[in-house]
Amino acid sequence: MDLSGVGLWSSQLRYGNPGEAAEAAAELDELGFTALWIPDVGGPVLDSVDNLLTATRRTVIATGILNLWMHEPADVAARYAALTQSHGQRFLLGIGVSHAPLIDAREPGRYRKPMAATAAFLDGIDAAPQPVPVANRVLAALGPKMLQLSAARARGAHPYLTTPEHTRGAREVLGAGPLLLPEQSVLLADDREQARAIGTPWLGSYLAMPNYANNLIRMGFSTDDIGSVSDRLFDAIIAWGDEAAVKARVDEHLAAGADHVCVQVLTADPREFPRDQWRRLAAALL
Repeated sequence: MDLSGVGLWSSQLRYGNPGEAAEAAAELDELGFTALWIPDVGGPVLDSVDNLLTATRRTVIATGILNLWMHEPADVAARYAALTQSHGQRFLLGIGVSHAPLIDAREPGRYRKPMAATAAFLDGIDAAPQPVPVANRVLAALGPKMLQLSAARARGAHPYLTTPEHTRGAREVLGAGPLLLPEQSVLLADDREQARAIGTPWLGSYLAMPNYANNLIRMGFSTDDIGSVSDRLFDAIIAWGDEAAVKARVDEHLAAGADHVCVQVLTADPREFPRDQWRRLAAALL
């Protein structure tokens, strides 16, 4: 399972039209992206994995992440085994504990003890008749404790909404062996006004999640930075400008200890597949 270089993180591949997602994935495979990452905020995420695996030949398909509150460990392990049997070792199971506002909105009070919940989910997939191999799973991780769990019980960590400075610190916690696979949001824009018009509402929605806000405070940002979505915070989280600006940020992550960077392209209409932007980035990054 090749997890070097650069991949793409895309909600469109997950929640867009399945036929268009398959067509886009096939092109991304040919362009040379080593992994395609998809989110899970409800619905049959493993059906989307199957769709993308079927459409591609070499690319790893990764969940970034499978929401552990929305699935039974035994079911996930069984489906993982079936997908691997059909498509080979190209499915990386990213598992995450998600966020209290999302989970408690459906069932108030359900979200609690995220470390224990993650460990219990891993226990469940380990106890299945066909366990998901440790080498084929990673954990969503921001803080030191979850990073340590990623090193102990998975192949590594998939941080989201972070910076190269976080990557450097995460590598120190993980040590030399485990994989470090951060997401990097990017915006191909001509100027700050254009970037801000697209990126500020998107970023603001994530900053409302305590896990992300608390991680940014650990990293040295202030509550004012978070509340106002300051330029300092905006520029640290979103790599915006031309392809050279995106490449420079990806290279910073790699120099800080990342094994693979999954790039998420932000656009004015998040429902549309940004295929032109993906092609531009492929030419610059791969």
